[in-house]
Amino acid sequence: MKYLCSAVLFFISGIVFAQEADSLKAKTLSPVLIRSSRIYTDVGHMEPVNGTYLISGKKSEIINVQGRDLAVTEKYGRQIFARVPGVFVYDMDGTGNQMNISVRGLDPHRNWEFNVRKDGVITNSDMYGYPASHYNIPMEAVDRIELVRGTASLQYGAQFGGMLNFISKQPDSLRSFSFENISTVGSYGLFSSFFSASGRHKKVAYMVWANKKALSGYRHFARSAFDAQAVTLFFYPTDKIQIKAEWTRSYYRARVPGPLTDSMFYANPKYATRTRNYYSPDIHVPSVTVDWNLSKSTRFQFTTSAVLGSRSSVLFDRPANIPDTINRATGEYSNRQVDIDKYRSFTSEARLLHAYSFLQRRNFFTAGVQWMSNDLHRRQLGKGTRGTDYDLTLTEPGWGRDLHFKTTNVAIFAENRWALTKRLSVNTGFRLESGETNMTGSIVYYPDDELPNTIRHRFPLFGVSAQYELTKNINLYAGWAQAYRPVIFKDIIPASVYEVTDKNLKDARGYNAEAGIRGTHGVFTFDISAFELLYRNRLGTLALTDHNNNTIIYRTNTGNSRTRGVEVLLQGNLRIGAASGISVFTATSFMDARYFDSRIRSGNVNEDISGNKVESVPARIVRSGSTFMTGRLSFTILHSYTAESFADALNTVLPSPSGAVGLVPSYHITDCSVSWQPDNQVRFMLNVNNVFNQSYFTKRPQFYPGPGIWPSDGRTYSFTVFVKI
Repeated sequence: MKYLCSAVLFFISGIVFAQEADSLKAKTLSPVLIRSSRIYTDVGHMEPVNGTYLISGKKSEIINVQGRDLAVTEKYGRQIFARVPGVFVYDMDGTGNQMNISVRGLDPHRNWEFNVRKDGVITNSDMYGYPASHYNIPMEAVDRIELVRGTASLQYGAQFGGMLNFISKQPDSLRSFSFENISTVGSYGLFSSFFSASGRHKKVAYMVWANKKALSGYRHFARSAFDAQAVTLFFYPTDKIQIKAEWTRSYYRARVPGPLTDSMFYANPKYATRTRNYYSPDIHVPSVTVDWNLSKSTRFQFTTSAVLGSRSSVLFDRPANIPDTINRATGEYSNRQVDIDKYRSFTSEARLLHAYSFLQRRNFFTAGVQWMSNDLHRRQLGKGTRGTDYDLTLTEPGWGRDLHFKTTNVAIFAENRWALTKRLSVNTGFRLESGETNMTGSIVYYPDDELPNTIRHRFPLFGVSAQYELTKNINLYAGWAQAYRPVIFKDIIPASVYEVTDKNLKDARGYNAEAGIRGTHGVFTFDISAFELLYRNRLGTLALTDHNNNTIIYRTNTGNSRTRGVEVLLQGNLRIGAASGISVFTATSFMDARYFDSRIRSGNVNEDISGNKVESVPARIVRSGSTFMTGRLSFTILHSYTAESFADALNTVLPSPSGAVGLVPSYHITDCSVSWQPDNQVRFMLNVNNVFNQSYFTKRPQFYPGPGIWPSDGRTYSFTVFVKI
């Protein structure tokens, strides 16, 4: 280091005394080489003010994707969110097309408890009708992921889970053209290639990428083909204004091998009960965003976007213990069921952030308005072909269900960050929701006059959070915020003529509360927090009798749940040589999620489930690992443990004949990755996932993709080459 300092001082003195160059003797110094290991933190937390959002006092994480040792193409959630305690990962198909995660005891199905965004643009298919995120950005296109828990929900939308924001790679601002390719080959025919090009010329910048991926799959008769694209243009008319226009799309078609019973799973987890079931979402997300720095203290952002597309399936939709075989009498298979959703979701959002002085301290105020108009057209129970290929043709005209679920909603929100002292700040805020959802259409087995339903969303939500800076690098945080989840389409569709839907359904409402300490001290990084999530007005069914004393199934609000827990991240980054280092971490969560004041239908009676555990909420999730780095070589090992959980609210232990209910056993998974970067343009990576070839499953779903066991992947390998020019 002393040689480097000497060189810098010599250079400065040369500038100062340049006019006396004739009296100085020139001397050529030997080059100074500084060696250092690549020690970095994979997860950090967001700044108190992030764009037009106030994150101060909220639990947040920034998950860096680029440069990490992980199976980027396979998109394993346990690897991507390894250092985020409490993330439950629902592995169901191994294709890497879809990510299914949840936090704090919520439902992981297609991330639908989150407000999912790409670069701030909402990608949930229909926030009020079916909030699953069918748009899937490839991890090769992602720079980092921002995860904000539900205590910030007043600003982005009142989801219980929080906001999951995928930040894509940005254009190369120093060159007019740059190119990147990421290609992966792996087990079971995996091949993926990602291409991107970007650059900037004067006031215009661009980013274009495309990804194509195919694999046969771990299970028998599985198959998947995925492709995605994006075209993004940036225009900078002045140094204060940025206009961004983007179109992005994701599409995949998967042959779905079907659910298993317990006996099938333990005999052979690769076994397939279905060979002609298919699922395919095709989603387009166009958007325009204007960022305008009105002054040094004020920033305005306006975004208008849409989610347009469909989700289609053709299935032999029966329990796992009913085989899909050729009928001996006809010599043909049975007819399959065709279902098609069409999404037309439009969102416009205007946000303003203003900094101002009050009592000689810098305060921040953010406010905005969000408008949504959604039309979900759901066609189900179509009589499909008897064939084996992906074919949405109907053999008989008409649909068993042909429904529209239309929503218009306006939300107004505001939040202020009060700097009470140099170290203490408090945020206060509110959100006003006002909207209406109307269901119309026809169901062949249901009286038309009893079907229409109107649900109104009109209520205020409030929140408060605080942050105290113990030191420059350590702070205490705490927050409480109300949240809600709209009644969604699937919750109110009667499955038979014996079902009746409550005409006075209530949206699920509750709150997130949390408190913790986070920061860095020396070589250690930590984030330790406790939380409580209250979820009222959960949807379910009750057994009732009508005026003729006939038993009916009543779809209504059936009770409440509460999840309490602790989330712990501990990480140490140690140098063990001039060019070597090791990073060691553990991310652990303890959760207790239970029903209270709840009852649900069990056969023809209603059973009190107060005190029962909420389904798919393991009491412990532990992910621990380490990364060893020396020069341009790194090696990462990750161990993941997930405790047992229940599949239903009745907490059934013994599995049913179909495998739809029963205990979900605990499981241990180990992953290894090694990467080598010979120069700044090329990087090689080898991944061995599920090293010990554990047979396991994460959930017994009650609806799509079918009730029963869906095995996760056993041992797989992949090799990836990164090239950047």
